[in-house]
Amino acid sequence: MTLIQTLFQDGKISETKRNELQIEMEKTGKTEEEVILLNKITDENSLFELKSKLLKLPLLKLKTDEEIPLDVLDLISEEAAINYKMIPLFKKGDTVGIGMVYPENISGQNALRFLNRKEKFVYEIKLITFSDLNSILKQHSTLKRETKKALDQLGKEKNEILSALTKGSSSIEETEEAPIIKMVLVILRHAIEGNASDIHIEPSREKLNVRFRQDGILHLSLFLPLNVHLAIVSRIKILANLKIDENRIPQDGRFSAKINNKNIDFRVATLPTLYGEKVEIRVLNPLEGLKTFEKMGLSPRNLALVEEAIKRPYGLIISSGPTGSGKTTSLYALLGILNKESVNIITIEDPIEYSIDGVNQSQVKPEIGYSFAEGLRQVLRQDPNVIMVGEIRDEETANLVIHAALTGHIVLSTLHTNSAAGVIPRLIDMGIRPFLIPSTLRVAISQRLIRVLCDHCKKRIRPSEKVENYITENLKNLPPLVKKEIKISNPLSIFEANGCELCNFKGYKGRAGLFEVLCMTDELAEIILQNPLESLILKTAQKQGMLTMAQEGIIKVLAGETTIDEIVRVTQEK
Repeated sequence: MTLIQTLFQDGKISETKRNELQIEMEKTGKTEEEVILLNKITDENSLFELKSKLLKLPLLKLKTDEEIPLDVLDLISEEAAINYKMIPLFKKGDTVGIGMVYPENISGQNALRFLNRKEKFVYEIKLITFSDLNSILKQHSTLKRETKKALDQLGKEKNEILSALTKGSSSIEETEEAPIIKMVLVILRHAIEGNASDIHIEPSREKLNVRFRQDGILHLSLFLPLNVHLAIVSRIKILANLKIDENRIPQDGRFSAKINNKNIDFRVATLPTLYGEKVEIRVLNPLEGLKTFEKMGLSPRNLALVEEAIKRPYGLIISSGPTGSGKTTSLYALLGILNKESVNIITIEDPIEYSIDGVNQSQVKPEIGYSFAEGLRQVLRQDPNVIMVGEIRDEETANLVIHAALTGHIVLSTLHTNSAAGVIPRLIDMGIRPFLIPSTLRVAISQRLIRVLCDHCKKRIRPSEKVENYITENLKNLPPLVKKEIKISNPLSIFEANGCELCNFKGYKGRAGLFEVLCMTDELAEIILQNPLESLILKTAQKQGMLTMAQEGIIKVLAGETTIDEIVRVTQEK
């Protein structure tokens, strides 16, 4: 029985519609799957679940961020994969899992039998959707092709590599014809095009792994043979002005390049590992990194609180959160508001992420004794109005920051805490006397980064009972004014990630901040002086209208900006 006939028997389509679909198939030559989806009879997942039942074949649904190793993909050529709509998914021993959109297709089955005889592997067929097939093909095709070409060239030009690699110039644009130089350029360019924030080049026992961090999630993008590891690392070291012959200790450096007509900065860090040097490259795109709070996702209510805090002539503003949560980006956004001709702004950073016109930026150098604490002492002699300290790491720096805030300066800094309320007990743990905190701390901002749904392919769904209860529970304690502003559909509906070409079939495109903003009040000051427990501080702040990170997240979910899964992931709710 066909899919169209099954839909008719199940009452999903009328007899007239059934006939129309069959006529459309005959006229256009499209498959019934394509015709059904084009006419929006049902969604792709539901259609392939139905097909799975009819064929009695398991439907394998890949995870949004799942990557297929290139050595597995090599078992079937890209041309054959596109032509027969089939792709290798995994390899366990001699068994290869083959994902097929049309497992009933005789031509595809014959092609698979031919490949089986040629490559000598045992295969098991799984049903997959169009989206999953396209996702895998999209993730690998271009990068794989370009690097393979460079590898092929590398084999032909072994004698010329060393001279090309060690040219005096550190310009990335001088690609010449050297395969290693080309390969490094290809990796950097694909990282930029994929909006990656980091590139990880990691040697293992048998291969060299290249991973991109996209929207906060690491994806395995490429396998390379181990024999190119030394050459690639050496090329990157030359670009970053690092010592090529030093591989016993970590090194740090940076370089700039013009890629796709964009001026991009790259920060390089090497690390000795068991199988050789690992290289981490942070991609610093000024157009992406320097953002306003509005573009970062700070709500108008919280933005007003932050702006009110920085209007005061002195005080401490702290941004908190784990590594990679966007704290430094928030500080840069604050500097963007404060940066005026009449204001002397000095920063102490480790490292300097972005260059900002009109701001005096200083890089700490612990190896020569120039730490955050020492830098802050020197900065106070430079007649500053605004001071940014990259991170409060120790008691000495914490006390100097408090002193600076008390003596007429606006001070911006970061702390590693899980919540805005946790900033206060953390400062006390670092040796700050409780009575000094209310008079210095103006606002504490806690934040995370969440992936934003792709507007083109996000899909509206009814939430499960568990999810609906989670949403209801978090909306209970919202301030009345906030409740009035929220639009809740009836019945309740939210969005989930789907995947399309515009988002590389991941369902998400870009990231936004999720914020918690705690402002100092007289009531909070009393709590700090009497019993500064995080739970009491949080309870008091909520009474005064502070939204927790989970509550802010729920509001973004209801607005169709992200998913419940993302909110749970970043807030660590179980």
